[in-house]
Amino acid sequence: MGITIKTKEEITILREGGRRLAVILQRVAAEVRAGVSSATLNDLALKLMKEGGDTPSFLGYKPRGAKRPFPAALCVSVNDEVVHGIPNEEEKILKEGDIVALDAGLIHKGLFTDMAVTVPVGKIDAGAETLLEVTKKALAIGIKEVKAGAVTGDIGAAIQKFVEPHGFGIVRDLAGHGVGYGVHEDPFVPNFGTKGEGVELKAGMVLALEPMLNVGSAEVVLDSDGYTYRTHDGTRSAHFEATVVVTEKGSEILTQV
Repeated sequence: MGITIKTKEEITILREGGRRLAVILQRVAAEVRAGVSSATLNDLALKLMKEGGDTPSFLGYKPRGAKRPFPAALCVSVNDEVVHGIPNEEEKILKEGDIVALDAGLIHKGLFTDMAVTVPVGKIDAGAETLLEVTKKALAIGIKEVKAGAVTGDIGAAIQKFVEPHGFGIVRDLAGHGVGYGVHEDPFVPNFGTKGEGVELKAGMVLALEPMLNVGSAEVVLDSDGYTYRTHDGTRSAHFEATVVVTEKGSEILTQV
C-alpha cells in the first residue's frame, strides 16, 4: 500500500485503538516472569483484544512471500530473536535473565496500530539492561524528528548517530513503516540514513517507528519457520515500537496509555 494521509476522524479512531493496544501490551508485559509460556502471553493478548471488541492484526496475516499466515496475535521474540517470534506452549518458556520483545497490532473500527516493547524476565545482566535502555531511547530520539516537512532520512540519521557510539548493531534489513489502513504501508522508515534524504513527511501520515538493535552484528537471518528473524551471530536483540501521527509542528504518539 502506498503513502496515505489519514483524516481527523480516522486519527481519532487510531488514537483510541493505540490507547487500547498500549493498555493490552502493558498488561501482557506485567505477566512476564520465569516459567511463563510464550503461548500464555499470546492467549492473554488475544483475550484482551476480543474483550474490547477489537481484532488482532497479526493473526492470520500473510505477508508477501510467506508460505502460511502468521499463527498468533502476539509476536514473542526471546534473546537472539529479533522480531516476529512465534509463541509456543512447549518450547518457548521464559527463563530468568531472558529479554523478551512483545509486539502486537490491533484493528479498532477498521484501522490499524502497531506497538512493541522489550522487557526483562526477572533480573537481567548489565549488558542487557543497557541494550534495552539504548533501544528505548533510540525510539524516543526517532520520534523527535517526526514533523511535517521532515524526511525519513532525518529519523534514521538521528537514531544512527545516537546508537553507534554504544556499539550496537542497527538492523538494516527490517525497518519502520506506514500504518493505519493495513499492517504495512509505505513509506519504509529505516533506523539509519542521511539527514535530508528520503520520503517527505506530511501532516496526517501515520508511521510505526521501530528501532531493532543487536548486541553484536547488525546481520539477521530468517528461521525455518518463515517468520522469526534472529541475529546472525547469536547475540541478543531488543525492539521498541510506537505508532505516531505526523503533525504540522511535530508528532503525537498514538500507542500510549
